[in-house]
Amino acid sequence: MEEMIVVVGETYCGAEGRQLTVRKTSVFYPGDGFAAYEHSTGELVFRVDTYGRGPALATDLVLMDPSGASILTLRKKWPSLHQRWEGYLGDRMEGQKPLFTVKRSSIFGGERAGVVVEVHDTDHAKGTEYRIEGSFAHRCCRLLYLDNKSVEDRDEQGSIRDAAGDGVVAAEIKRKVDEHAHVMLSKDVFCLHVQPRFDAAFAMGLILVLDQISGDDDVDNVDDFSALPDDNQDARSPSS
Repeated sequence: MEEMIVVVGETYCGAEGRQLTVRKTSVFYPGDGFAAYEHSTGELVFRVDTYGRGPALATDLVLMDPSGASILTLRKKWPSLHQRWEGYLGDRMEGQKPLFTVKRSSIFGGERAGVVVEVHDTDHAKGTEYRIEGSFAHRCCRLLYLDNKSVEDRDEQGSIRDAAGDGVVAAEIKRKVDEHAHVMLSKDVFCLHVQPRFDAAFAMGLILVLDQISGDDDVDNVDDFSALPDDNQDARSPSS
């Protein structure tokens, strides 16, 4: 991407693309927490601790840095047929305006209907729109940045665009393949690829919402969504 896309903070917008290995820290329920590691070093980048079951899901979800400091707070809007969520910078305060809103495109069709993301125009971030296509439950989806530039302009900038030509790929979620055994790992370990100059914390925050919207309830024929070994090399992490 030619321009820096800041939603959470410039510190999360690297000049080069990033590959993070994301692990569910508990595998019994959707939303039990995550840990995200830098592919090249195995360094912990983001964490999400367990936040409970049942009525506890009405509480906030918090994306943290390795030290436990809050980066983003995600809150579900009640009631919401479209599974609407709002994202806030840091610890959400009373009266604070959201940075972005995430919701299903339609109340019908589940995640296959798509998910839309609106970043609000604030002092901290520029108002933009995104679309999430694919299946998070299958760990095979992409975040498309819906800018207003022509396809030709985007191509000249060297950006990756989707096949339909109506959005620039900002981030992708893929199944992870063990480079040594050449086998696909379970859905509890997957890859987050973030394009250069795009906000990795924003992308990780969307994973928390997708996990709640989609969960693991659409997993039929999961092997049909194959990852590319070149893009899914095994990352080093403390648990590798």
